[in-house]
Order: sequence, then C-alpha cells, then structure tokens
Amino acid sequence: MLGIQIVAFAFCLAGVGAIIGATASNEWQVTSRASSVITATWVFQGLWMNCAGNALGSFHCRPHLTFFNLADHIQVCRALMIASISLGFFGTMFALVGMKCTKLGGSDRTKAKIACSAGVTFILSGLCSLTGCSLYAQRTTSEYFDPSFISQKYELGTALFIGWAGAAFCLIGGSIFCCSIAERSTIQRRGHPYTGASSMMTFQTKVNSAAGNSTFNHSIPKHFDKNAYV
Repeated sequence: MLGIQIVAFAFCLAGVGAIIGATASNEWQVTSRASSVITATWVFQGLWMNCAGNALGSFHCRPHLTFFNLADHIQVCRALMIASISLGFFGTMFALVGMKCTKLGGSDRTKAKIACSAGVTFILSGLCSLTGCSLYAQRTTSEYFDPSFISQKYELGTALFIGWAGAAFCLIGGSIFCCSIAERSTIQRRGHPYTGASSMMTFQTKVNSAAGNSTFNHSIPKHFDKNAYV
C-alpha cells in the first residue's frame, strides 16, 4: 500500500510539473515550414505571448497586452490550464496529508478519505489539462486543413505534447490513488469472517468447561440428558 501511494504521488507530481511547463511555454503552435516563404524565420505562439526567431538564434517576444482582444479559444485554454494547476496544487497538499508515510491527517480512516480526495483532485486536474490542450490543437489543425483560411498557418507546438503527457500522468496517478483506497477497503471487509451466534458459542463454552467438574456432574438431574433437547 505504501509503495503504491509513493508511485502514484510521483506520477501526479511529474504531471503537475509538466502542466506548469506547458502553460508557461510559448510553443503552443509554430509556423508551418511547408507554407512559409522564408524558412530561416519562424513564429511560435503561446497563451501569454507571441515570439519570432531565426536561424541565427535571436528571438523577440511580444506579450498579449490586452485580454479582451484575444481569441476565444486562447482565453478558454488559459482558464483550463490555470484551473488544472490549481487543482494539482490542492491535490498535492491532500496527498501529503493522506499518505501513510506521513504523520498528518489523524486516523487511518481519515487519511484514506483524504488520499481518495487527492486522487479525485488529480484526475480533475488531468482532465482540465487534457481539455485545454485538445481544444487548442483542434483549432490549430482546423485552420491548417481549411483551404479557405488564407492567413499564416501553424502546426502543433511542443507545449501541447507536454500538456498531454502531464494530463496522462495526473490521470494515472489519481486513478492509482483511488484504486489503492478501494482495494484497502475490500481487504478490511474480508478480514472479519462470520463466527456464528455469540449466545450459542457462550452456552457451548460453559457446558464444555463445566463437563470436567465432578460437582457439576452430580448436580445435574438425571432426566436432564440429551433426550431433553429433542
């Protein structure tokens, strides 16, 4: 159980780090070399700024100065990625409290509930990142394959693949957290077998213990034998 939780926490921590890196990256989409006239210069865009570079290694970035003039898909992706990072932060805090290797959280039952909450939070974080990256990729690919789109066409950037990888890590880690708690509950329920009626066991114990006492045997009436139970 402890090893499974550590592995799940490592997956989730790597996923949250990848999501943060993808959100801060400016390579969400890159100019297509196939449609670019000047192949030595390229442009790549992100959620926060647009950058241009050339083969000599010089780059120039211009941030998005206004919020209301942004495209709708960029605003939605910003919200989804920020929500993913926030959920990943809270999930990390819940995991540190609910894991068995820590001394926080109180009783084992309380720690199990907190660990399960951490798993659900990481799953939601992964879903937000997966949705944001997929939405941005869908917009980029639709513009690329649209013959009526005459502006500069872009290809999928590195940040999208990093965001998808982070989402997969969070989904895997959160699922492992939830499955480990469910398996533990099943084992605890199976660890209490049925032992029969307590009154019958108590009566048989008293009879067996009194059978070796000669005084008890003499005090039993002769008519109170095994035929009396029929």
